[in-house]
Amino acid sequence: MTTIAVFGSSATERGTPEWREAESLGREIANRGWSVATGGYGGTMEAVSAGAAAMGGRVVGVTAPSIFPERTGANVHVGHEVVETTISLRIARLVESTDGAIVLPGSIGTFAELAVAWNAAFVAPFRGDSPKPVVAVGPVWESIIATIHELLPTGEGIVRVVPTASLALAEVVAMIRGSGGEPE
Repeated sequence: MTTIAVFGSSATERGTPEWREAESLGREIANRGWSVATGGYGGTMEAVSAGAAAMGGRVVGVTAPSIFPERTGANVHVGHEVVETTISLRIARLVESTDGAIVLPGSIGTFAELAVAWNAAFVAPFRGDSPKPVVAVGPVWESIIATIHELLPTGEGIVRVVPTASLALAEVVAMIRGSGGEPE
């Protein structure tokens, strides 16, 4: 089953436009018959999980309780929790065990997730693999990615940037279809 990692802010509040967009993305992913995987906690992670679960979708949460002892476990919408011991292992599990990544607005943690997904896509051809889709949403990521492209040899075009989560999913679908990962 195709699984999409969704990264984003743990501070996204219920009822905000950002929450609603993330929840809608979870529904859209589940409507395709795909699974979602997130960091498993609150904010954007919970919104995506809620949307997917409402549609009967498979929801995976990769948590790190030893890093976040104040968090009492995965959000209530997570059907399958995977526990990791470090941030690095948590992010690696999310990137390696999924078929693509959508990066919603967030902070430094979300940036770390974007960087790992980007790097994995960058090095995939060195192993003879196709890069997994990495699509970021919003003007902040557009600015950051453009700046990094300007300063470093990053394989321009590996990370695509779009204005909405729905368009991000459309990009991921097109890229997975293009790589032979899903029939038309």
